[in-house]
Amino acid sequence: MDIDFNEYKLRCELRGHDDDVRGICVCSDDNIATSSRDRTIRVWSLDPSDKRKYTSSKILLGHTSFVGPLAWIPPTDDYPEGRLVSGSMDTFVFVWNLINGENIQTLKGHQMQVTGVTLDKEDIVSSSVDQTLKRWRNGQLVESWEAHQSPVQAVIKLPSGELVSGSSDATLKLWKGKTSLRTLSGHTDTVRGLAVMPDLGFLSASHDGSIRLWALSGEVLLEMVGHTSIVYSVDAHSSGLIASGSEDRHAKIWKDGVCVQSLEHPGCVWDVKFLESGDIVTACSDGVVRVWTVRHGVIADQMEIDAYDSQISQYKLSRKKVGGLKLDELPGLDSLTSPGTSDGQTKVVREGDNGVAYAWNMKEQRWDKIGEVVDGPDGVADRPILDGFQYDFVFDVDIGDGEPIRKLPYNRSDNPYDAADKWLLKENLPFGYRQQIVEFILQNSGQKDVNFNPSFRDPFTGANAYVPGQASQTAATPAKPLYKHIPKRGVLVFDVAQYDGILKKMTEFNTTLRSDSVNNDKSLTEVEVSRVGAIITILKDTSHYHSTNFADMDIDLLLKVLQAWPPAMMFPATDIVRMLVLHPHGASLLIKHVENNNDLLLDLIKKVTEDSALPANLLTTVRVLVNLFKNSSFHYWLQTHHSQILDAFSNCYSSPNKNLQLAYSTLLLNYAVLLIEKKDEEGQAQVLSAALQVAEEEAADVDSKFRSLVAIGSLMLEGSVKKIAVDFDVASIAKSAKASKEAKIAEVGADIDLVIRQ
Repeated sequence: MDIDFNEYKLRCELRGHDDDVRGICVCSDDNIATSSRDRTIRVWSLDPSDKRKYTSSKILLGHTSFVGPLAWIPPTDDYPEGRLVSGSMDTFVFVWNLINGENIQTLKGHQMQVTGVTLDKEDIVSSSVDQTLKRWRNGQLVESWEAHQSPVQAVIKLPSGELVSGSSDATLKLWKGKTSLRTLSGHTDTVRGLAVMPDLGFLSASHDGSIRLWALSGEVLLEMVGHTSIVYSVDAHSSGLIASGSEDRHAKIWKDGVCVQSLEHPGCVWDVKFLESGDIVTACSDGVVRVWTVRHGVIADQMEIDAYDSQISQYKLSRKKVGGLKLDELPGLDSLTSPGTSDGQTKVVREGDNGVAYAWNMKEQRWDKIGEVVDGPDGVADRPILDGFQYDFVFDVDIGDGEPIRKLPYNRSDNPYDAADKWLLKENLPFGYRQQIVEFILQNSGQKDVNFNPSFRDPFTGANAYVPGQASQTAATPAKPLYKHIPKRGVLVFDVAQYDGILKKMTEFNTTLRSDSVNNDKSLTEVEVSRVGAIITILKDTSHYHSTNFADMDIDLLLKVLQAWPPAMMFPATDIVRMLVLHPHGASLLIKHVENNNDLLLDLIKKVTEDSALPANLLTTVRVLVNLFKNSSFHYWLQTHHSQILDAFSNCYSSPNKNLQLAYSTLLLNYAVLLIEKKDEEGQAQVLSAALQVAEEEAADVDSKFRSLVAIGSLMLEGSVKKIAVDFDVASIAKSAKASKEAKIAEVGADIDLVIRQ
């Protein structure tokens, strides 16, 4: 049907998903299917009592990871409500019977995330990050071909019969069967979404922020630019309208190549689809599906529209920044009643929806208004990005000793001592670098002469930051004791890896096995070695952890090495597993191998702690265990097996290898955090006993001793073992720590002493 453009307004919200809504499939104007990061698919049906709204009529369960692309197979005699096809990060394509919501076919063949599904007559065609397109017929794989040299992100079928694929290589390809008819270039980044444009050709959406309309000849008919970030999806209506969804939180509506309306959302817009009526359905990262309309009879009532507008305002307010600070975290005007500490001292306060800067006039003893503080359009400045977050600075730090260059992020609003402490912890570097790092930050951020707010509280420790040369600040009437280092919040991980060295060492060992007539059968093939390289490539790209995944065969390959290779050769593979558990999808695959009778991790622990245990194996395995705490899926396993694990590595505290000492102390600290949370008194007692051993070890490394003391203090303060610790004469350990020349050891010793006296 033809429609004139009028402004779209909210029709209704569909709430039910627990996480990002990733995909939309329009079965009819009366039935919509949506997929989510929550691993479910929901079918929404028109509410017979209120034609404006939809209600959740079915929930389809079965995928083990987030669900993305969807396609609807129209009704047949056998399936009167039709069928639904879904693709997931779990690498499977499912076919569902919409009568009862049952999975009637599981299509196995892709090695990585399924990114697209489309119908070609009776066949299903799927695309994947594994770079292939696959054709399925009657539940069987009938064709598979490598479509691009990079992940395939989308696939559609054109009315003329051809297939179109879009890829991370920034190209589109037109296919007749398995034959590539032409490659279309023009986008400068990943092609993420595709759609048919009735009577004209097809549309592409790209990470380069643009949408293109292509003719079958490969000619670009239109380029639409207006989004300020990645465009994830695009769709077209028979009226000629085009809709697009983007990371910039807007669904844009285009007519004749011009953006005629932007629909703002409280999160990323993953997908957008037109209903036949011309209404638009959007999928948002806030877990809500929304329907928008120009038809006056079905527009939401004013109260619902006002509530949505308020939600958008609150979202924007919560994210708005001024001078690098969140607006809603700025003090109000009442903070200006307190005098400044030096002439010219500046303070930014919140006035309505703006941040306003004031300067202290020492002579007049008043705050003079300077003006409004802005960060540029929408609070987004041209600032460097690290691991998906913007910062005022991202410094390259060369610590020497042949170590790689490290990235140090910093915002002007940060306290440099706090920033240095957190960075040293993250990078597992000695705290002896602290003052050097602080001076580096101050020099390179132009803050050499900055006076820091004495009321600053370290969000990690809850204590004042120590700034050399300044008088200490104390609260007049503290509400409760202030501890410098306890209780520990969150867990620590070992997330830096020398990937090139790991791959080189693994390749060397494999070459040795090949030339060994006894162990030749345990070596990896060239294809398997190449796959190890591919695994490492994924692990290196931390900024895309949310969208990359592994195949089951990747885990099986690492297991083969860990189980079959001689102990002296297995530590590079263990190190890969250490990093794998920090990858969301890698962890989800690995957990399957510890939740059955053939527990990979327990077998690994047994193998590396047998007689003549090698330090390299002990180190890499303990670091694997440390990193498991980052993913809550492993918490039950870690708690269940805490006694076996701590017993197996109990001698590590006295190892001459300082790296192993530190890894073991970190394991104890993470266990303290977990077992306090789980209120596991028996487990806490075992961790306390082990940590006390480390704290009493004269030869223990400073950082190892520090982490063990933090574990002890945290267990005493928030756990259930204070009395046990006192019985173990923890007072003498605290006294010894307080006398240490190492500042942080003395500080945590004072923390423990304070807990004892409470």
